[in-house]
Amino acid sequence: MNRVKKGIKPFIFILFIFFIFIIGYGNLEYNWQWYRVKPFLFVFENGKFIRGLLLDGLFITLKISSISLVLSFIIGFLSAFARLSSSPVLKLVSWCYVETIRNTPLLIQIFLIYFVISPIFNISAFLSAVIALSLFEGAYSSEIIRSGIINIPKGQYEAAQSIGLSVPGIYIKIIIPQMLRQTLPMLAGQSVSLIKDSALVSTISIYDLTMQGQRIVSETFLTFEIWFTVALCYLVITASLSFIIRQFENQLKFINQ
Repeated sequence: MNRVKKGIKPFIFILFIFFIFIIGYGNLEYNWQWYRVKPFLFVFENGKFIRGLLLDGLFITLKISSISLVLSFIIGFLSAFARLSSSPVLKLVSWCYVETIRNTPLLIQIFLIYFVISPIFNISAFLSAVIALSLFEGAYSSEIIRSGIINIPKGQYEAAQSIGLSVPGIYIKIIIPQMLRQTLPMLAGQSVSLIKDSALVSTISIYDLTMQGQRIVSETFLTFEIWFTVALCYLVITASLSFIIRQFENQLKFINQ
């Protein structure tokens, strides 16, 4: 019964938002031309599927987001372990990295890497975007992971040591699974934020979904149609990712029962 109630609440909220949208849609004095949007998504020519500009941008967004997501988790784990290590140098380096990244805007970091660092090392715009997103999201992931590890009772370490597990074995078999179970919802939120933040890479002339949307709007003046379509694409990506992580979270709960 509780599960049914939990499932109804989001549905009612979505229905309410949809109802408000319909009212605003009807009251807005605008010449809607939705039929012109489809060619920017895909077309069929001689039975062959051809991607439009928006789908091209969507693939770039997915590529940047997926690579950055993996790297951000790796950086997050390394930074968290550095903060928890006994080395003062590693602690200081990790602290400086996290505090610097978290207290400066992502847009400034993208500009710094692209306009200042990339010319020195001959880094492409795509790689600059991936580095900026990975470092930015990795700093937040680091704190989430570190807090999850700290919250695990010390008795877990002592019990693992008493049965002869090595330090790597303790983390792999005991600490990390419990940490993921506690922090997965927060890491999922961070992953969704990464996908939305990836829209900022359009500022360095990467033709991702947002940049393609700007390009199409400037050429066709289909302002609302294109931006609503772009927003829907982002919604589909983030909702799909949230669903996948939720299934993984349920699997972890089942394993730990």
